Amino acid sequence: MNRTDRLYALVEELRAVAPRPRSATWLAARFEVSARTIERDLDALREAGVPIWAEAGRTGGYTLDRERTLPPLALTADEALAISVALRSVAGSPFGSAARTAAQKVFATLPADVRRTEEQLAARLHRVTEPAPAAPWADDVVAAVGSRRVLSLSYVDAAGAQTRRDVEPLGLLHTTDGWLLLAWCRLRDGVRGFFLDRVSDVVVQREVVTVRDLELGDELDRIDARPFLD
Repeated sequence: MNRTDRLYALVEELRAVAPRPRSATWLAARFEVSARTIERDLDALREAGVPIWAEAGRTGGYTLDRERTLPPLALTADEALAISVALRSVAGSPFGSAARTAAQKVFATLPADVRRTEEQLAARLHRVTEPAPAAPWADDVVAAVGSRRVLSLSYVDAAGAQTRRDVEPLGLLHTTDGWLLLAWCRLRDGVRGFFLDRVSDVVVQREVVTVRDLELGDELDRIDARPFLD
């Protein structure tokens, strides 16, 4: 059994017996590898976001939170490939980091035969350019939109002028020119769009702001914007 198949099988073994734990020694015997190899595999799964916990004590071991994981997905190889391409295509977006970990979680649940076929199909896809890397602060922007925390950021406008802004995040907008952070700008006292590739030095403040959806709705209507996932 190769490592990819073993990682998948480890997740399913822990899911099958949850909430009871399995020791590293038991898992090593089950998969015919060393306990050290099992420990490395479990570390890799946890780094990928799989909710595996260690329980101390004589009857302890490793257990998986079934409520926070997906069962094996009934995906065809074509569907798995579509998900793989879609998640890779957002590598340079504000969701690039989340997409990478989501891909690891989804494909860990695929049956081995489907995963192998998907890998064979993926090997026939090619690209000329590399996707733009996501900004190191992209996770902070997405988190601030969800939590409505004020962002302090530096922004360079189209003319090259740099300003420091405190903004109240309202949403994200995807255009042909890239992603924008939609926010209430306290400097301009109105809704503004900030291209993420012109934003730098982001600091998430502790202040949580009130809803300004009315102002945002008016601006979205003005530019005829539609829900991204409509």
